[in-house]
Amino acid sequence: MRITARRGALAPLTLALATSVTSLTGLVAPPAQATPEEIRTYAAPGWATGKVPVAEGYGGAVATVDLDASKAALKILKQGGNAMDAAVAAAATLGVTEPYSAGLAGGGFLVYYDARRKTVSTIDGRETAPRAMTATAFEGIPFAEAVTSGLSAGVPGSVAQWDLALRRFGTLPLSRALQPAIEVAARGFVVDQTFHDQTADNADRFKDFPSTARIYLPGGRPPAVGSVLRNPDLAATYRELGRRGPSWLYGGVLGAEIVATVKRPPVTPGSTRVVRPGLMELSDLRDYRAVERPPTHVTVNGLDVYGMAPPSSGGSTVGEALGILAATGETATAPLHAYLEASRLAFADRNAFVGDPAYVNVPLDELLSEGFAKERACLIGPAALPDPAPPGSPDGTYGPCPAASPAQDGGAADKGVPDKGAQEKGVQDKGVEDKGVQGEKPEGPETTHLVVTDRWGDVVAYNITIEQTGGNGIVVPGRGFLLNNQLTDFTFGPASGDPNLPAPGKRPRSSMAPTIVFKDGKPLLAVGSPGGATIITTVLQILVNRFDLGMSLPEAVAAPRASQRNIAATQAEPAFVERYGPELTARGHAFTTTPEIGAATGLEFLSGGRVQAVAEPVRRGGGSALVVSPTR
Repeated sequence: MRITARRGALAPLTLALATSVTSLTGLVAPPAQATPEEIRTYAAPGWATGKVPVAEGYGGAVATVDLDASKAALKILKQGGNAMDAAVAAAATLGVTEPYSAGLAGGGFLVYYDARRKTVSTIDGRETAPRAMTATAFEGIPFAEAVTSGLSAGVPGSVAQWDLALRRFGTLPLSRALQPAIEVAARGFVVDQTFHDQTADNADRFKDFPSTARIYLPGGRPPAVGSVLRNPDLAATYRELGRRGPSWLYGGVLGAEIVATVKRPPVTPGSTRVVRPGLMELSDLRDYRAVERPPTHVTVNGLDVYGMAPPSSGGSTVGEALGILAATGETATAPLHAYLEASRLAFADRNAFVGDPAYVNVPLDELLSEGFAKERACLIGPAALPDPAPPGSPDGTYGPCPAASPAQDGGAADKGVPDKGAQEKGVQDKGVEDKGVQGEKPEGPETTHLVVTDRWGDVVAYNITIEQTGGNGIVVPGRGFLLNNQLTDFTFGPASGDPNLPAPGKRPRSSMAPTIVFKDGKPLLAVGSPGGATIITTVLQILVNRFDLGMSLPEAVAAPRASQRNIAATQAEPAFVERYGPELTARGHAFTTTPEIGAATGLEFLSGGRVQAVAEPVRRGGGSALVVSPTR
């Protein structure tokens, strides 16, 4: 097995790819197809909302959580635009129809395959902290209070990301890519149950901001399912942005309005909510840049997996876990146990070592190395590891497993690799999660993900976010979009040496994991998901389901999920616990249940030039998969 972390040209492939491919991690267990009961539970048809979760065809394809966004991308593709043009159009439309997850005041990570150049690139549009932010900015502040404040708003990255993406890889100007979103915002979209429920969940804080309540609480209550919600303010904002360009936000009038909203949040008179002012200045917006970075890259059993490098922890953690799985013998007899344990160990290392590379020396090559993966795999035995697993030592010095390995003694952590340096790095006994203190809140459905491919074979996997569902809850008056609360992705502290403490201009660590998988130099599959820190485990589990457990991509997406993030009890959907709980609890695993984990979208390239677009059939109301043409 060869594992690297680099950018590089991909060798051309002359043979067509078959649907069946090499195992990703070498599991030899028999295929674990989703049962008919699970398919009925997790893959109910989406026709009731006009959404179709699986589509196959030619000439390009798209999958998003929303039908209007998928239609926007498809329209661009049919007009001759490429995958990047379509991805920006879909992202901007999600800012209208999924405004609690995406928007022009948010950020994201994008992985792109250029079919002509045969290269993989990534664009980091992560929000940044203002220059006035310090390591103790959130210390002592309750998490919920930090979220709904100006203090949580990071410098937006989405517009700079769209601009860079279109200039580097697109064919359309920003004004043209925004046009489908302008049309949807002006005419309105039909409110579904998910949008209604998300609004209701946020209604208590939305009502405390008149600019927010005016749009999202018409008549003082969440919009009814089946009603049409229009956002003419956002339509006008997109039009002006298309005319004036990104500088209108990054130092211009729109930027000044964002800063004013952050520094003086428009609170409803008489509200008792404590809403802290933020630290953003117009100079912070002028200084913002989206960044093109080399992707992470691991090669596992003949498949090349490309992802997002830090400050996202998605590519490093998914890649490390895949390497661990490939190195452990437990995958053959207990693949789901091995999946949970590999996730646990990779998260221990993520929490200890990954942060913004401009501020932290992230040992990325070592985290993704074969030697480190084998050393970490030594810890996996028949029983679940004690909680929490300590981080390893990605120092380049790796040896064979000790003679008294966990596989022989039941998995005691002290029999594996010694915890060299965990204390010097200031890592606490409990690994911190994205929301500050571990266990403070369960991971939710925040963020969204889309995938697009075009007739030339270009591929985009794109995670977009404003952080919490509903961001910080504050709409910029007259502009129609919510601000992000991305800075609460920093560790709240105090935690001396933690790689994810706030700092001036720093990008908070993310779990977003847009991923593209190649076989023989040609794209085979693209996938990603929302869900906070569960994004990483969702992507990893889908890859394991697809390549090691014999599922089709629709089955791999629909199958019940579990998320182990170096926490005492694995978070799992009820169907997962029902089916696999007895076997896994016998191995020492504990579970807490949650209704849903993630809301994935994916693409798979089949034989004969056919592409399969896949979205969730049920989770988060189901997604929308579309193809340019069902036939050649």
